[in-house]
Amino acid sequence: MIRVLIVDDHPIVRDGLRGALTSEPDIEVAGEAANGREAVDRAIGMGVDLVLMDLRMPQMDGVQAIAALRERSPDTRVLVLTTFDSESDVLPAIEAGATGYLLKDAPAAELLRAVRAAYRGESVLSPSVVGTLMGQVRKPSGLALSDRELEVLQLVADGASNREAASRLFISEASIKTHLQHIYDKLGVRDRAAAVGEAYRRGLFG
Repeated sequence: MIRVLIVDDHPIVRDGLRGALTSEPDIEVAGEAANGREAVDRAIGMGVDLVLMDLRMPQMDGVQAIAALRERSPDTRVLVLTTFDSESDVLPAIEAGATGYLLKDAPAAELLRAVRAAYRGESVLSPSVVGTLMGQVRKPSGLALSDRELEVLQLVADGASNREAASRLFISEASIKTHLQHIYDKLGVRDRAAAVGEAYRRGLFG
């Protein structure tokens, strides 16, 4: 019997999940929690096998709760069930120790398979989450730009030519070209326009 704790700050979501799980002969809904702090206390107190964890909740969010459970109850599996699949949601949850990551629009059959797989310790990821993780893996090393490289890139973004940038920074055009090549390498791009676009995407311009 897989003993499950449902964690979500919306009662209607908890009710729906309970309904989907209780009809299964090998799954028991041991309890519910409305925030991360309750989730940690109840998961440990009830000795559940698996926690279905929402991410964005009051008092303590899902990522903090996952990390706390990994520290205080490492044998408890956590399957994230959320509506968010952005990199800023997925990566912290996986790094905190989530066994799987599923979206709330998943069909009931997929949810049940995920619960059983996560209970066995298998990684369960929605297709969009796999895409997010693959995108992160394929990113360049992400080396930080130096202050001088940021100055050069800002001037390029403002439309300055190499000669104009060199004049503004009191350095040679050759130095500008060298800085640009380092910028391209660090950002994983091949030209000025792509470098500027990537810099904006990463929020490098204050």
